[in-house]
Amino acid sequence: MVSELFNGVKTYVPKTRQELMAYVFQHKSILIAVNGEKIYHATDVTRSIINRNVGYPDGMGAVWALQKRGHAEVDRIPGCELWLDIIEQYQTKKSFYLVGGTDEVIEKTIANLKSDYSGINILGYRNGYLNNEAERTALLADIAEKKPDVVFVAMGSPKQELLMEEMYQKHPAVYQGLGGSFDVYTGLVQRAPQWWIDHKLEGVYRTMMEPRKRIMRDIRLIPYFVKLIFNKL
Repeated sequence: MVSELFNGVKTYVPKTRQELMAYVFQHKSILIAVNGEKIYHATDVTRSIINRNVGYPDGMGAVWALQKRGHAEVDRIPGCELWLDIIEQYQTKKSFYLVGGTDEVIEKTIANLKSDYSGINILGYRNGYLNNEAERTALLADIAEKKPDVVFVAMGSPKQELLMEEMYQKHPAVYQGLGGSFDVYTGLVQRAPQWWIDHKLEGVYRTMMEPRKRIMRDIRLIPYFVKLIFNKL
């Protein structure tokens, strides 16, 4: 699977979700969502984290950048869908471990998964609040002992990526950072209606629904899209 560099950020070019999944299982990789914001506002720390692992086009800003480089077949792969694709395909073949959310959210996530995927093998889970070094050490030890095939971590960037790299040192497996995906899966946060998703306008919808939270983020990305249009990335 080839990759492209934008502002020094390596973004892989999967033709399909199946190709991406097959690649990360073959190489036991850490999956990291890449969007225009992560590309344009990359720091030395965030850039190096993405480049050490497998950054995939989660946002339309990354998709458009790849398409401008001639990868017309590339489509957006939302992380909040990809983790469920992984479970759907590997539920009876692989084991899983989940970290993230509040106690209420993670408990509901586990209950929903067991209901939706009757064959799923969940080896362990916990909330996303590591309050001290003892809790962090205990989590790493549990991962090393139980050796899950797949670990999902929903804590936000770059905290989740740094934790996944620590876990990987203890036990190589497939890891995916999920941000707020447990909140979406349990219904605490609603995604855009399907029409907006199908027309690649989910980001626009989210800005309309949360203007105070997102408008300045979108304004700061205008230079990114200008550079994209004029092939300056």
